[in-house]
Amino acid sequence: MNIEDELLDIVAKEALVDRELLKPDATLESLSIESADYLMVLMAIEEKYGVYISVDEQLAEAKTVRDLLNMITANIEAGKASGAKVS
Repeated sequence: MNIEDELLDIVAKEALVDRELLKPDATLESLSIESADYLMVLMAIEEKYGVYISVDEQLAEAKTVRDLLNMITANIEAGKASGAKVS
């Protein structure tokens, strides 16, 4: 399983969204993913990958599933590059 699939599984589970609806061009608003959902998703990702992802304007600017995945993946890659524990 690749990292994108793992992330989509986490988003589906934590945001209580049907995994099949998480298409790259789907808007987060249309999926009813709210700020509390973001926190649950980020906490699960931080726990799994051992990286900190801040709730900042980068997250607020994510409008689609693709935007969200790109932002999270970039943070995970930055965490790996800085030597953070990634499992």
